[in-house]
Amino acid sequence: MGGSKELITGGDLRRMFAGAYNAFLLEHEQINRLNVFPVPDGDTGTNMLLTLGAAARAVAEAPERGIGSLSKRAADSAIMGARGNSGVILAQIFRGIARGLAGKEQAGSAEVGKAFQYGVLCAYRAVAKPVEGTILTVAKGIAKGTRRAVREKASFNDILEQAIQAGQIELERTPELLPALKAAGVVDAGGKGLIVFLRGCMEGLGGAYTGPEAGIDQTLRVVLPAMEPLDITRPYCTEFIIKNNKIPLAEAKRLLETMGDSLVLAEGTELLKVHIHTNHPGKILESAITWGTLHNIKIDNMADQHRSTLEPGAGEKARVAVISVASGTGIAEIMRQMGAGLVITGTQTMNPAVEDFVAAIHRGLADQYIILPNNSNILLAAAQVKKLVGGKVEVVPTVNIPQGLAALVAFDPEKSLADNVELMKNRLAAVHAAAVTIAVRDCIVQAGRVAVGSYIGVINDEVTVFAATLEEVLAQLLQKMLGPEHEVISLYYGAGLTPEQAQGVLDGLTAARPEIAIELYHGGQSHYHFIISIE
Repeated sequence: MGGSKELITGGDLRRMFAGAYNAFLLEHEQINRLNVFPVPDGDTGTNMLLTLGAAARAVAEAPERGIGSLSKRAADSAIMGARGNSGVILAQIFRGIARGLAGKEQAGSAEVGKAFQYGVLCAYRAVAKPVEGTILTVAKGIAKGTRRAVREKASFNDILEQAIQAGQIELERTPELLPALKAAGVVDAGGKGLIVFLRGCMEGLGGAYTGPEAGIDQTLRVVLPAMEPLDITRPYCTEFIIKNNKIPLAEAKRLLETMGDSLVLAEGTELLKVHIHTNHPGKILESAITWGTLHNIKIDNMADQHRSTLEPGAGEKARVAVISVASGTGIAEIMRQMGAGLVITGTQTMNPAVEDFVAAIHRGLADQYIILPNNSNILLAAAQVKKLVGGKVEVVPTVNIPQGLAALVAFDPEKSLADNVELMKNRLAAVHAAAVTIAVRDCIVQAGRVAVGSYIGVINDEVTVFAATLEEVLAQLLQKMLGPEHEVISLYYGAGLTPEQAQGVLDGLTAARPEIAIELYHGGQSHYHFIISIE
């Protein structure tokens, strides 16, 4: 351990962060496996690792020597690099620590201990509705242990030791506070991550670590238009909205498919939003005008659009643009076609960082922006972006891909930011979402005992059905979800299915449900065989 420490310096802080990062490199996969649900998207450990990595790199490379300035650099870097809800909470802990150490060249044990208490307070404030049995419960236990050790005038080594012991006690209690944890037989993953962080700090303080590995693979990127020459046989990107629509969705699709490609249809209440690439936009509009009234007609020559991307500043700045998160290449393209100005790709196991959103905003494509997180685990990161950027950004709290697509149906680039946010939020209740994947472990859920390898259907983050085949799970999901008011099912098939396999599933469902329109789209998402939207 390197003996007891009374004064903590900037050099000590560097070693603590390096030790903590090294500990996470060794244990983040184990933390991922604590995922409550039997779905293959446990990402708490990865999100905390990447958030901590941003802070550790910043501290290692910083020219500052004082503990106050170094802790601020760590907090700022963690906030920008924060991924997922657990990463944002961890970054807020760092932010509180930095506030407690502000202006100090070095700090006594009591000062550092109090700074950790500030960190827990910041973490609680970051969450609108704190839930006990989560990372926050463990953080509160750590704060109590720290406070007790500070009162006893313990050395900093002892403060860390008592903080870990108190946090471990609370971690072991989390299954009693959250029934989902108890049913899964696990403790809270984020809370476990905090314990790993503190143990890593202890190892770093004493020099008992090998040092962090260099370079974390960054797989997220902002999807930009292609820069290579285009071969466009149907050059006119044609978009419009039909209000008071009188034609069934399936009939509209049948007619429009003969007139172009890249067809995307989105249906609302007596409303149909159309996107299509064609060489005869006038012919399409002449047909569509008999279906209802046409609005927001937009026809772009894609060759001109491509040239404008090669010439910075050539395009006109938008009033409002949407930044949308997509989990697959097909979904990203659909979102772009439906009006998303920028699409940030990120899988279930690799959530976007705060800085990905900030970088998209700094491209300056619009005066104001609407963020669609499209994942409940990205909500806190999106909220952090709003705090950093201010009034030019609003968040529509979409928690899944179907909600994001429904919100895009309501987006109108001619309307104000406030009007669009209201319209898009109002659309969220109209869509019902589900997903199909394979259980990665045995578990007991409300629907019964699920064996590893079973196909499972997920609604609102809850496993509601399971079966031995993909077709059986889809049939059970639709049985649970469909009501007499529903008209359209949209299926987005994932990267694990071929187009032929997806078409076979569609044919079976269509035969079983001839009374409802079922649309099939390439989603390209990982892990999930199908994402399902019902409206």
